[in-house]
Amino acid sequence: MPSLINTQHFIMDRDDRKRNKNIGKNFMCRLQCMFSHSSSSESRLSLEETQQWSQSLEKLLESKYGLATFRNFLKSEYSDENIEFWLNCEDYKKIKSSYRMSSRAKKIYEQFIKAESPKEINIDYYTREQIKRNVKSPTMHCFDDAQKIVYGLMERDSYPRFLRSDVYRTLLENLAADAIKG
Repeated sequence: MPSLINTQHFIMDRDDRKRNKNIGKNFMCRLQCMFSHSSSSESRLSLEETQQWSQSLEKLLESKYGLATFRNFLKSEYSDENIEFWLNCEDYKKIKSSYRMSSRAKKIYEQFIKAESPKEINIDYYTREQIKRNVKSPTMHCFDDAQKIVYGLMERDSYPRFLRSDVYRTLLENLAADAIKG
């Protein structure tokens, strides 16, 4: 009986590997289609760029393909609130108009900071209260403490899971296989 179970396990693993390979290829195609406005080689996802994602979360987020892949991974785990908050904060810092800053700060607060908000991020009470006060007369730095906390959470939790994920490993394998083919 144990040999039958082992055989079934092997068959399931082989089927899972095939399925993951197809998922990885499909995802790679979608990524390249999403960003390929030209057919130049510089707009294509490369093995080297994909390998650099494993050096740091910063390297991953600097890459348009890396960011898109990481966001997709987090969405698949129903845990994309941290990256969405972080990206909203990055955009918020670019706002020059005080009226737009005030309006956007309130939206970010309502969506991510306020208790029971739709995409509530995991921050401590003190930081949450500090932001609540800051939003009344916002500056470009009113979300900095929460953004640092969220970045740390992603760096310690989501990012390592992403590097171990089937999506990332399969993407690397497919790009390596393509590089060997030439």
